[in-house]
Amino acid sequence: MELRDFIKQFKGKHIYIQTHNFPDPDALGSAYGLSRLLEHFDVASTLCYDGKIDMLSTRRILEEFQIRILPKHELHEMTPESPIFLVDSQKEAGNITDLIGDEIACIDHHPTVVEIEYAFMDVRMVGACCTIIAQYFKDLGIVPDSHTATALLFGIKMDTSQFTRGVTESDIEMYAFLNPYIDEGILRKVSSNTLEFSDLSAFGAVFQTIRVFDTVGIAYIPFSCPDALIAMISDFILSLNEVDFVIVYAKRDTDWKFSVRSENDDLDAGEIIHEALLGIGSGGGHACMAGGIIPCSVIREMGRTADTQICELFLNTIKRIEEEPSYQARDLDS
Repeated sequence: MELRDFIKQFKGKHIYIQTHNFPDPDALGSAYGLSRLLEHFDVASTLCYDGKIDMLSTRRILEEFQIRILPKHELHEMTPESPIFLVDSQKEAGNITDLIGDEIACIDHHPTVVEIEYAFMDVRMVGACCTIIAQYFKDLGIVPDSHTATALLFGIKMDTSQFTRGVTESDIEMYAFLNPYIDEGILRKVSSNTLEFSDLSAFGAVFQTIRVFDTVGIAYIPFSCPDALIAMISDFILSLNEVDFVIVYAKRDTDWKFSVRSENDDLDAGEIIHEALLGIGSGGGHACMAGGIIPCSVIREMGRTADTQICELFLNTIKRIEEEPSYQARDLDS
């Protein structure tokens, strides 16, 4: 079913747009952009999530674009019949709460972990979910307002790490489509001063715990910190000349959060974290960047050697992949 025909079913009605639990610029831009698109078809929407928005850069996006997004505990009017559009995530992906509403649509750019039937599904392997939403505007002949264009463009820039990670031709095309309509002043504001002084403690912890095994860098943050900061630290370690694959994890109240990055074409970050955490947690994502969690209950069962066991899980998974005939063949071809 075409998007236009699907949306028309909800004219005069109200839907919910849900992001993953720790919405980043791409998730927020996608949700906001979709909500603005729906307005053109007389469809009202509420943005929602379940988790935390605790990174300065993310809070600044909400402020500058005047985005209203409700946490789970404020969704008093949601019922089991309430239609939900998922953006930048999918059910059973491990990073999104199953709310009481009915997930009828999914718009995402991550590999599918569990096959789910939706009334409408659009999953594309592009650099940013914002790219897909921007494509809707272009295909429907709708010119985005400056806030919408800026939010979408910023999401594309951030999720592709300034067009250096996972970027596709579609991402570049949608950047060009959005660029004439953006507010350059707001873009500068949300692009600068993305760290707070308190964030430096996480970098300090990483400097104390980082270990490098061949070209694999592994670091541990022994306290809770924002998902976006963990991802930022992963990118920072990946910038080291000696490293082409990174695993960073942080201890939180209910789980340990993982962020994985890869510059090695033969080591798929999403595949490796999925295999490494299989049976003890959940993980997945793109070939160049992925994430996952292990519940604290599992960590407690590991005991005092949890950190060592986690390192071994990832290193053994990487070793197993490198010993596969297909990997050896790729190595010979290069």
